[in-house]
Amino acid sequence: MSQWRPSASIDALRARANLLGQIRSFFANKQVLEVDTPSLSRHSVTDPYLNALSTLHTQPGSSKRVPLFLQTSPEFAMKRLLASGSGDIFQICKAFRDDEVGRQHNPEFTILEWYRTGFSMQDLIDETAELLIRVLNAYTQTCTTVEQYTYAELFERYCNFNPLYVSPKELLKQLEVFGLQDYSASVLSVIDSEVDHSQISEGKRQQIHSDAMLQVLFNQYIETQIGQHRPAIVTHFPASQASLATLADDGLTANRFEVYFKGVELANGFNELKDPELQLARFEIDNQKRLALGLPIVPIDTNFIDALRAGLPKCSGIALGVDRLFMLALNKQEIREVLSFDYTNC
Repeated sequence: MSQWRPSASIDALRARANLLGQIRSFFANKQVLEVDTPSLSRHSVTDPYLNALSTLHTQPGSSKRVPLFLQTSPEFAMKRLLASGSGDIFQICKAFRDDEVGRQHNPEFTILEWYRTGFSMQDLIDETAELLIRVLNAYTQTCTTVEQYTYAELFERYCNFNPLYVSPKELLKQLEVFGLQDYSASVLSVIDSEVDHSQISEGKRQQIHSDAMLQVLFNQYIETQIGQHRPAIVTHFPASQASLATLADDGLTANRFEVYFKGVELANGFNELKDPELQLARFEIDNQKRLALGLPIVPIDTNFIDALRAGLPKCSGIALGVDRLFMLALNKQEIREVLSFDYTNC
C-alpha cells in the first residue's frame, strides 16, 4: 500500500498553521522575542529517562567523525541566550527523542519553549493557562479555566497518603489497594535488571524504587482522575524529581509543574535553577544513574554550565508539546492526525 500521502488531512494542516499563528501572536503581543537555536549539538541531556538520537559529522579535510546529538529540547541553548541578556524569549522548533512511537508519540515532534525573566512559578502557570485557553478554544474545545493542585494534594485526595513521607514498604501496600502491584513489580524488575548494583548505594536504589512506584500510581491512577474536562496543572513534585528546577522553601518539593488534559501530558515547567555548581552536581548524579542502569554516559554541556556561571537571570520556563496540544484542540485521536508526515510515512 502506498504511503506517499500525508498523515494529516489538508484541512487539519490549515488549522495547524492557524494555531501556530495564534501562538506567535500571543507572544508578540507580550513582546517576547522569538529565537532560533541549533537542532544539533556536541552535548545532550543527562536525564537517564531521556534518550537522544545522534549522528556522526565528518569534518572537511579530516577523517575524524564528530558525534553530534539531535536536541531533545532547545533548553540549554535558550538559557545561554538568557545569560547573554536576551530577555524574555520563546521558540517553536523540532525536537527529537529516541522514544516509543504511538498515539501520543513521534520521534520527531514540535515543541514550544519559553522563558520569562522575573517570573515566579505561579506567574508562568497563569500565563500557560492563558495560552492553553486561547488555543483550545480556537476550534472544538470549550475551556475557560484550569484546575491546579499540588502533587501531595492529589495523592492525599485519591490515594489517602502523603507521597513526601511514605516509605517503600507502605507504597507497596498502596499499589495492592489499587491493583497495580503486578504492573509496579514488572517496572521495578526492569529497573533492577538494568541496575549495576556495584555502582549504586542501597539508599539510592530505594529512592529510585520509591520514585518509580509513585510514578506508577500517578500515571495509572491519578492521571485518569484529573484534567478530563479542563487542563490540570500539578505543582511541587518531590525534590528527588527536581530536574532543572529550584527547590521550594520546604526543601521537600521542587518548583516544578506539569500540565495534563484528557489523559495527555502537555507541558513541563520550572522555576529555573541558577546555581551552576548544583546544576553540575545534578548532571553528574544523572550520569551515575545512567551508569547504574547500563546506559552510556552523556557528555555534560560545559557551555551551558559556563553560561550559568556567567549569570542566568531569575526566570521561569516551560516546554510544551505542540503536536499534542493541536491534537486536543482539533479533537483528534492520534498525534499523526496533526502531522504532515509521521514516523510511519516520512
